[in-house]
Amino acid sequence: MKWMLVFACALLLNACAVLAKKESPTATAQVGIVNHTGKYIYSATVDGSGGGNMPAWGAGIANICCTSIPRVWSPGMKVLVRWDMPEGRTHVVKEKVVEIEKYDEPGSIYMHFFPDDGVRVVVTSLDPIHPDHPIPRPVKPATATAPK
Repeated sequence: MKWMLVFACALLLNACAVLAKKESPTATAQVGIVNHTGKYIYSATVDGSGGGNMPAWGAGIANICCTSIPRVWSPGMKVLVRWDMPEGRTHVVKEKVVEIEKYDEPGSIYMHFFPDDGVRVVVTSLDPIHPDHPIPRPVKPATATAPK
């Protein structure tokens, strides 16, 4: 009789271990901002997560905690991006629903801001200065100088 109790306990513990190993459908993701404009971004969030800032033409690693993303990408996945790009001392808060571009594995979520309120959102484990990041890093345009 004792061995049946021990056997039953062992089966129960094994079942718990199997359930614990089951992977969550979502993954935690750090949030990063990449600014392809000549304006300062005071703050930016994706679905309410984030909050960091970025200078003009800046690209930072995803070090703002955190949000969650599906482990598996599916068409039509969208997020709400909200950002504050001040004009002088006046805060100008904008928001846009943006489709997340296709990704093959979870990583950090990067918001890329472009002139005329263009926004792209990518998920990748590569920081924005890596040559294989899905969107090339921002490049400050050369300033023309008058010939002397």
